[in-house]
Amino acid sequence: MPNLLTEPITKIRKIIHVDMDAFFAAVEQRDHPELQGQPVIVGGDPAGRGVVATCSYEARRFGIHSAMTAARARSLCPQAIFLRPRMEAYRKASRQVMNILRRYTPLVEPLSLDEAFLDVTVATADGILAVQIAREIRWCIQQETGLIASAGVSYNKLLAKLASDWRKPNGLFVIPPEKGLDFLSPLPVGKLHGVGPATVKKLSTLGIHTVLDLRNAERETLIAQFGKTGLWFYEIARGIDKRPVQPSRQRKSVGAERTFPQNINDPQVMLAHLQEMASQVSARLITVGLAGRTISIKVRFSDFETITRAYTHAQAVWRKEDLIACLPDLLDKALPVESQPSIRLLGVSVSGMLRPEDSDKHTGQMDLLEEILVESRDVRR
Repeated sequence: MPNLLTEPITKIRKIIHVDMDAFFAAVEQRDHPELQGQPVIVGGDPAGRGVVATCSYEARRFGIHSAMTAARARSLCPQAIFLRPRMEAYRKASRQVMNILRRYTPLVEPLSLDEAFLDVTVATADGILAVQIAREIRWCIQQETGLIASAGVSYNKLLAKLASDWRKPNGLFVIPPEKGLDFLSPLPVGKLHGVGPATVKKLSTLGIHTVLDLRNAERETLIAQFGKTGLWFYEIARGIDKRPVQPSRQRKSVGAERTFPQNINDPQVMLAHLQEMASQVSARLITVGLAGRTISIKVRFSDFETITRAYTHAQAVWRKEDLIACLPDLLDKALPVESQPSIRLLGVSVSGMLRPEDSDKHTGQMDLLEEILVESRDVRR
């Protein structure tokens, strides 16, 4: 592990993660002042099968969060104001925010409409502190867009993102190099980038619950259990994240996959899992403002043989219904005819990506106001 305290100052990066607070709901409250201070829920119809995309902090006090059914949200807060999403308004606000960020550095990596990483290492070479830049960015966003952002500052992307969540909403938090390990130690492993629910469960069987537990695990043990990902876990537990900020990063696909604690062999259960993952993928496409033409499933059998099956649409798709419609045929083509399958992993992904403004040229007006489900990360916002 490199010693961050003795590294030349020029080698220690200065990374800022900017994250808009309750972005969709905040835009609605800004554009409609009568909604300020009210429990606002952006998402689907509570009388139907809609779900919560995001909600204001006033609504969150009632226990409402994204991914909850709209009907359940209404039962928790009958006075809540439900709004259908206005994606063009959110994209416009996002462009304003990203333009503000690019005033400080060309190294801006948008992750979605409402968050981005900045590498301000060069911008701080003349003695300006990264925290000063973060503070000024938040002020400019509020003054120029009427919206609130939280920000985290640290020496890598992992810690900068954790820092931006630490004092939400309307927060600013700094994790300097000398505090990185102490900050990480007590955190649940599920807070780390790349550690999902299935991995949390597997780590728990190894007696690993906190980042400190993970740091105390042997490198060889983690690699034996998780392969190359085990090396990533070994490094991030030590505050090491070498990923650069990539301003020109182009997402090639959006997907979700799940490894099951016990193999499954019922095709109907498999299809149900695939449908759930397709909903997650649709939500992520909407969050990052993308659509794609090719829908793929991945199937890994008990003997670790892995196959994929794909279908390419003539038009770009993003809606949950369009993704789900392809699944029965794809699954049927993936499973053996003459034997009962035993499946350890399933996945769904969309590739052949297009921006909404590009896909409009091919598909007509994209109606992004369909039922929306946002990634679980938004629950904390």
